[in-house]
Amino acid sequence: MILRTATYHALHRSFVQRVFVFFSFMLSSFVVGLRVRNVDLVWGTSPPIFQGWTAWTLARLKRVPFLFEVRDLWPTFAIAVGVLRNRTLIRLSEWLERFLYRHADRVMVNSPGFIAHVTGRGARRVELVPNGADPGMFDPADDGAAFRTSHRLTNKFVVLYAGAHGLSNDLGVVLEAAKILQEATVTSEVTVTFLGDGKEKPGLQAQAERMGLTNVLFLPPLPKKEMITALAGADACLAILKPIEEYKTTYPNKVFDYMAAGRPVVLAIDGVIREVVEAAGCGVFAQPGDPAALANAIWALASDPAHSREMGLRGRRYVETHFNRSMLAEKLAHILEEMTA
Repeated sequence: MILRTATYHALHRSFVQRVFVFFSFMLSSFVVGLRVRNVDLVWGTSPPIFQGWTAWTLARLKRVPFLFEVRDLWPTFAIAVGVLRNRTLIRLSEWLERFLYRHADRVMVNSPGFIAHVTGRGARRVELVPNGADPGMFDPADDGAAFRTSHRLTNKFVVLYAGAHGLSNDLGVVLEAAKILQEATVTSEVTVTFLGDGKEKPGLQAQAERMGLTNVLFLPPLPKKEMITALAGADACLAILKPIEEYKTTYPNKVFDYMAAGRPVVLAIDGVIREVVEAAGCGVFAQPGDPAALANAIWALASDPAHSREMGLRGRRYVETHFNRSMLAEKLAHILEEMTA
């Protein structure tokens, strides 16, 4: 059963308004949580980190174990990218982060890059349940003809970026790379497709128009189930973040979906996710923040489609073996059973 709570609505607005959203959910979820009976465990998740306080409080009131899941290193990422600047809010967030790590019965992270961070701030027992994908959702043999035809992408080498269009995603670098590709006559068939939404999207569209880009396409977000068709229609898929040291710790979920779909990865993120892509042999790395390096990585795949397809299939096999969501679910179930025993 899922219980929904009322929150302040401010999707893709200012950071201050998003904080209001976080605090409204923190309070409303606490009220709803108090009414729930026969609780065996309280599972809190961050970000936003403020709801972790709600989860810890409910766990102590109901005298049950508290599992704290860390999906992103908040507030560290928000500070690094510059969206969290208020000193009072920074101190409050960092204090709350350490408090939750110390007082959680277990802390669960989705990337090995997070382990040192959380243990260094007081986490006593850390469980790694990494991001992964469900290979059964995807058919790597699907050529995505319907998607390509509907968006006039037939006979193009399609590089797909799927996800948030936010400050952290550094998509302006992708536009610069598209400009380089467009000016190289041999790459006229490469089209970069942006699929998704976010605060930066209108600005990116305006920038693409000012640059005179004819090899980029902006599409609205799709439901998760329809993403299968979109990924099938891609020849390669792009994952990118700003060149910030903290982002080297991340396991972006989209990379595992790309791999499960059997598509080679253009990766402009260094760190632990680069280790996965290189171990699988399923993609090309480009130095984050470097448009020329990104353009070269895209062209390396576009110039050898047969090799690109083989790289994609390697990624598929690697996910099946190491990051299959069914196996990860078994590990999570074991953790929950241990905690509630």
